[in-house]
Amino acid sequence: MQGPVGKSFSEKNLAPRWYERFPRALPIGIFVLTMAVTLVSVFAIERAEHQRQIAQIDKAAQEITAGLERRANSNAAFLRSAAALFATRSSVEPALFASFVDQLRIEDSGAGVKGMGWAMRVAPGDIPMVERVMREGGARQFTIYSIASVPGHAGAAPSGGATRGGRGYAVPIMYLAPEDARNRRFIGFDMASDPVRRMAMDRAELLARPVASGLLHLVGDGHRGGPTGFIMVMPVFGSAHEGGKRVLRGFVFMPFEAAGFLRASLPADDSGEPLAVRLYDGQEAPGRLLASAHPEIHSGRVVRRGVELAGRHWGLVVEAAPSLVLSMLSMMTLLFGLLVATLLMALARLVGHQVAEDRLALAWFEQQSSIRDSLTRELNHRVKNTLANVLSIIALTRRRATDLDSFVESLEGRIRALSATHDLLTQSEWGTTPVGLVIRTELAPYAQGTERHVDIDGPDVQLAPNDALSLGLAIHELATNAAKYGALSVPGGRVSVRWELAGNATARICWEERGGPAIDPEVRRKRGFGTDLIEKIVAHELRNPVDLRFEPEGVRCTLVIPVRQRGNFAIRAGRKG
Repeated sequence: MQGPVGKSFSEKNLAPRWYERFPRALPIGIFVLTMAVTLVSVFAIERAEHQRQIAQIDKAAQEITAGLERRANSNAAFLRSAAALFATRSSVEPALFASFVDQLRIEDSGAGVKGMGWAMRVAPGDIPMVERVMREGGARQFTIYSIASVPGHAGAAPSGGATRGGRGYAVPIMYLAPEDARNRRFIGFDMASDPVRRMAMDRAELLARPVASGLLHLVGDGHRGGPTGFIMVMPVFGSAHEGGKRVLRGFVFMPFEAAGFLRASLPADDSGEPLAVRLYDGQEAPGRLLASAHPEIHSGRVVRRGVELAGRHWGLVVEAAPSLVLSMLSMMTLLFGLLVATLLMALARLVGHQVAEDRLALAWFEQQSSIRDSLTRELNHRVKNTLANVLSIIALTRRRATDLDSFVESLEGRIRALSATHDLLTQSEWGTTPVGLVIRTELAPYAQGTERHVDIDGPDVQLAPNDALSLGLAIHELATNAAKYGALSVPGGRVSVRWELAGNATARICWEERGGPAIDPEVRRKRGFGTDLIEKIVAHELRNPVDLRFEPEGVRCTLVIPVRQRGNFAIRAGRKG
């Protein structure tokens, strides 16, 4: 019967789990899951970082927009002041214009302002008279010219230049400050001959307030080759009225270089990363770019805003500088996640190995418990069989003994035969025992000396423990009988013990005596204890009949015994390991 520990082990389901059958699945699964969580975290960090950068870019765009509006409004205020002053005078004299410009101090071109000018409305018929008066006043080279005479524009146009609303008149530049060599080339240019400038002047006259023009190239550097810019114009009306309508006397204006105007509006704090800033005239398009800062920057993180400046819609695009593929926090998170995933994978691998080893240990303990229970049952069976044999030997010996000494002597010999065979079984750990070893052990006392002859021969045949005990007892009885009455009792006697395989599961052992005393027929008819022991007890244990014959030449006995293979006793082999 199994013990409590063996029963507990046998009740456990020791079948390997799925993670034992696939030892790499669990570590790889843990690694993949940990890295998936890490990548999700990195994605969230990068998304938050992107939103933060967009917020910073939007803040910078707001500051740039505010700077543009502030500078546009301040310059528009200058133009309003000039228009209000010039409207109160019957004419704009050079001294009045110069005095006003000196007070404004607009000669600083750091903000993109190229100066301030006055352009007077002149009817076509008054052009020769205006040119004559200006030359007499000191401008000896003064000539009113149109856009068609500028390099890059083929064709000719009348000096009047433009036709507006069905009335033809020119708007030549009369004064332009600061008065330097560059600006002196602009004196006499008819701004009404340029469609861009004319459109701005028409809108300013209609709204009676400062209006910015569209994108243009400043005339002084060659109309198509100069820097891009724009002008801001403000109409000046006279005090007289014609039919209730205001009389346009001219325009006061300011030319701007777009790049300088944009630079002056950028935030003063340059401690952060540079930003790409692009200012467009209206919609964002390559041909409508007014100015840009850091045009080489392209990252895709863009903020677009619309700006209304002096009645003109501009487009502002702010783009952040390219950054690393991943932010520093994302890199640290990724590296930490990779480290944790690797450690968890290694830990899962170690735990998996430990679980497998523990399961093998449990299986080994269960096997050992089963072996122990089997050996206990086997030992109980062996002891019972041995005691039964001893009791049978005692009973038969007592019936055949004539006195106490003969009883003790016979019993002692048979007990010693059992003991010798037990010693063999103990040495083999109650495994298989060779036939030859059992026979030689029992015949050892009779095979000594030169006068006695015992021939033992046969193949390697293994016996089960019970069969070895029975064979040893039979050989002991035959040897004892031969020593007392048969071939071993005389010097010329000879005993031959030979065996051979009789089939796949049996072996035949032949005991033959020759050269001993002749056997009395009366002895052959009497059945002694040895005969009963061999034919009853041994035959019963070996599960095969025993052929015992008392022939005149000597005793002849044939035993058929079962043959056991070593594989039948694998449980003991397992116990040895």
